[in-house]
Amino acid sequence: MKLSGLEIFKYLPASTKSEHSNCKECGFKSCMDFAVNLAKNFEFVNNCPYLKDELKNIINKTQTSTQNEIEVGLSKKVKIGGENVMFRHDKKFVNPTAIFIALNTDSTIFKNELKRVLNFEILKLSQTYKVDGIFLKGSNINKDLRLQIEKYGISTLTEEEINGYSLIEIKDDKDNFPNTMENLICTRKKAILENNKNYLNPVYIYLKKQDNLVELSARAGFYISKYANMLIFENFDEALMSTLIALRQNIYADPQAPLQVESKIYEFNEVTDKSPVFMTTNFSLTYYTMANELAELDVPSYLVLIPTGGMSVLAAWAAEKITTQVIAETIEKLKLRERVKTREIIIPGVLASIKDDIQKEIPDFKIIVGAVEAYKTRDFIKTYKIEHFAK
Repeated sequence: MKLSGLEIFKYLPASTKSEHSNCKECGFKSCMDFAVNLAKNFEFVNNCPYLKDELKNIINKTQTSTQNEIEVGLSKKVKIGGENVMFRHDKKFVNPTAIFIALNTDSTIFKNELKRVLNFEILKLSQTYKVDGIFLKGSNINKDLRLQIEKYGISTLTEEEINGYSLIEIKDDKDNFPNTMENLICTRKKAILENNKNYLNPVYIYLKKQDNLVELSARAGFYISKYANMLIFENFDEALMSTLIALRQNIYADPQAPLQVESKIYEFNEVTDKSPVFMTTNFSLTYYTMANELAELDVPSYLVLIPTGGMSVLAAWAAEKITTQVIAETIEKLKLRERVKTREIIIPGVLASIKDDIQKEIPDFKIIVGAVEAYKTRDFIKTYKIEHFAK
């Protein structure tokens, strides 16, 4: 159950204009402001000393996980389950679908396959991701082997343990996909909406080895979305895993929190202290779009990210999150002057209207208006002349 700000407001003093209306004792400007923030984060529930017990009881019920949360693994634990909503926009999903790779210890290629899995990782949104674990099969499974694997930050799991955790298995019926789809959705409904005790444990799907990786990717992508808590693959393919991890990250991101990357100076190609300096915000999409363009340029360059809480350039400018003062403070904090001899900063074209204001704030840098869109950066560079371009 999701409570909106308006639903919460009905339980607050201001809704009936009674005593303590908009008293601000909760730390917010008004009862409505408190209600809106409480709807986003129930941790504020104790901020209001006049909150009705009826509302507290409702919130306690919504806070209670209707699906069991289980930790799998030996010393490196992975949490699965613990979900309490049907749709991520209601709140957010809790524990990302765990991705395990099935390996047989009796196989002659076990060591090679294990090495591939352990060495696999991808970088996305400034974070490094690996598969979550290895599902060990065969007769050569022992504690030492598992601990050696888990030193890599990857969990291990055995068939015996899966049975011991009493996980719910949904069959991957690739010949009748609608049947698997219906089973997944019904299981989640019975856990979340009906609180049926027979469906409260996490759900996993075992995907047998197959040649058609495109079809496998499509099915696995659906299972991540609705509603497998763990997937075990006999196939290990780096491109397949990268695709599914990227999808999973998007689905399990908090829909109320903008995706952002670290505010710092990024380098592209072999920079020198005379390479050009670009500037943008730390919104992840803005960063990666710009980063792709700069990486493809035939000149090395720097990219300075201004902290805007994950807002795009235009949104940050409209919300006054990117101001001349913020830009100046960021340049000072990141010690850009010590990093480069370049005394020119290329700002996004949509900030052209505040170019002169930025210039006044940091007079030792020449402010250059760059391309409006990231994809036009290459054309901009062709016409942009700078005497200390790195060759």
